[in-house]
Amino acid sequence: MDQNPRPRRTILESLGEEIIRIITPVSICMFLVVILVSILNTNNDSSFSQSISTIATVAYTEDSSDSTWDKLKGALLNSLVFVAVVTAVTFFLVLLFYFRCTKFLKYYMGFSSFLVLAFTGGEIALLLVQDLSFPVDCLTFMLVLYNFTVVGVLAVFMSKMAIFVTQGYLVVIGMLVAYWFTLLPEWTTWVLLVAMSLYDLAAVLLPGGPLRLLVELAISRDEDIPALVYEARPVNHHDSGGGLTQRSWRRSSDSESANNGSNVGSVHLPSDSSENRANVEEVGAAGGGSALSAPLIERRIDMQMHLAEDVVPGENLALEGIGLGSSGAIKLGLGDFIFYSVLVGRAAMYDFMTVYACYLAIIAGLGITLMLLAVYQKALPALPVSVMLGVLFYLLTRLLLEAFVVECSINLLMF
Repeated sequence: MDQNPRPRRTILESLGEEIIRIITPVSICMFLVVILVSILNTNNDSSFSQSISTIATVAYTEDSSDSTWDKLKGALLNSLVFVAVVTAVTFFLVLLFYFRCTKFLKYYMGFSSFLVLAFTGGEIALLLVQDLSFPVDCLTFMLVLYNFTVVGVLAVFMSKMAIFVTQGYLVVIGMLVAYWFTLLPEWTTWVLLVAMSLYDLAAVLLPGGPLRLLVELAISRDEDIPALVYEARPVNHHDSGGGLTQRSWRRSSDSESANNGSNVGSVHLPSDSSENRANVEEVGAAGGGSALSAPLIERRIDMQMHLAEDVVPGENLALEGIGLGSSGAIKLGLGDFIFYSVLVGRAAMYDFMTVYACYLAIIAGLGITLMLLAVYQKALPALPVSVMLGVLFYLLTRLLLEAFVVECSINLLMF
């Protein structure tokens, strides 16, 4: 027994590290979308937003002369069509992954990234160049855009690069797609946010949900899902002996369990570890992909400490858990980045006080989701709590600000 055992970290201390590693890229993505909306969404660019025709507007095209009831019905119909298409495509991807068409999925995701960076990114870059009157010739612009796009596709899918390069490109892809969503009609955008939150809830938690099936299939095969998923740096803690203790573990196979002399469902602990717990990390994802990874689920294993005697010191064993990444990294689907940013981008079209309120609501929802993971010890979707709080704060802020403006106007008229 150690004479000076290392002080045990509390849940709140560990939770703070996990939240910071997720909040930082999410906040950067939301900030960039707000900047784009503030610069580009002017009266001069209104024709650009009105000319967009996509799956999200195929059932109903919103017009300013329509009644509120017509806008609500049309937005519900647009959201229903969009969610149906997303569900069908996700089940198709699950089917391809089931039949081990991993290379096809990888190339498909790479092609999608190329389209986003080249076409959406190029169009937004042209608008910025025009709006800011930035002097650049056509040849230079095309050369820079081509190199930027190719490096982005390689960084995300095709080759190993520095993790900050991959993380940066994922944030840029999320920003570009999120800005595109802010160009949708107002009623369709807000109803679509709520609809995607409900879809995320069902897709991750229901037994037959497509995202749950995809993750469970990846866990059973011990494979990574070829999807647009942001991966934070692993959280490692030094133990008293100077070693590193990983914070997440893969599910070990039945053969590994048998070889180590344990029963199915038991948890293995390295003999040199000073903590009697296993931390499991998981964050649900929607839209851009899904992943289990993640934070702060303590699992007591005091009754199984005798298994440590059967483990060879220094051997790389995987504890049975529900994390996909053996590195201990937290993973969050890019779809969550996108819809968080869409919410604050839409709020930026009103005023910055509403943006600030929505931002705080989203961050609070993300923290609540991580704490719920620690309580329920199961995969939870990352969209519903944050989006619902964001929409609520948006409505309350707008109502309060409008009431305040009306009251100030009345007082001015009286005096």
